[in-house]
Amino acid sequence: MEKIVIIPARSGSKGVPGKNIYPVGGHPLIAYTIAVAVLSSHIERVIVSTDSEEIAGIARDYGAEVPFLRPLEFARDHSSDREYLLHAMQWVQDSEGHVPEYWVHLRPTTPLREVEIVDQAILEIMKHPEATSLRSGHPVPESPFKWFQKDANGYFKGIRPDDPRPEYYNLPRQAFLPIYVPDGYVDILKASFILNSESLHGDKIFGFVSPSCVEVDSKEELEILEFQLSKKGSPILDYLNQSFP
Repeated sequence: MEKIVIIPARSGSKGVPGKNIYPVGGHPLIAYTIAVAVLSSHIERVIVSTDSEEIAGIARDYGAEVPFLRPLEFARDHSSDREYLLHAMQWVQDSEGHVPEYWVHLRPTTPLREVEIVDQAILEIMKHPEATSLRSGHPVPESPFKWFQKDANGYFKGIRPDDPRPEYYNLPRQAFLPIYVPDGYVDILKASFILNSESLHGDKIFGFVSPSCVEVDSKEELEILEFQLSKKGSPILDYLNQSFP
């Protein structure tokens, strides 16, 4: 069954202007995500959804398809993921007469992935046909159930007032169920579900445990990413340097 990568890359960014094509390690940020998709052994196509001709040109240079420009109404600050994903699916269906079932959603702001882990996520959702989607998340080191809220008088209170255990917030973390933070490592969506519902992920989200990863939403995080690449390198950066010197 055909699998397609969709990479969202709109032009507007308040925190870091031009973030998706900001140079990191000698390559635009989006190039890292395109490279992972191209190197995957389970992906047949890589499409970038953007409203920018400049981003479209750079994406094509690094091996992605940009068969359409995203309409501006789906590229605003408050536009939802479902809007541009539904637009892309309908465009492919209308233009090519069919739509791939599995859409691997990779955001450029999570540039340092391992190809093997993305491939593993694809295999996992294919083993679970009842799942409406797959989302990645990494475990938190400290349970949020140990956190406090502040009452009107300035006193800390536990956020689980119905927990019968005395001072439950002082219990060791092993006393709580594992909690996972959703991240941008890899999401996988199903066209058959999205095209026939009002939802994006549905109520059967397969939980894929991913490594913690650098997510770029600020200039400071770009600097952290640059530092990490300079100290540790990356197989994806090696591929980019060899293929796009």
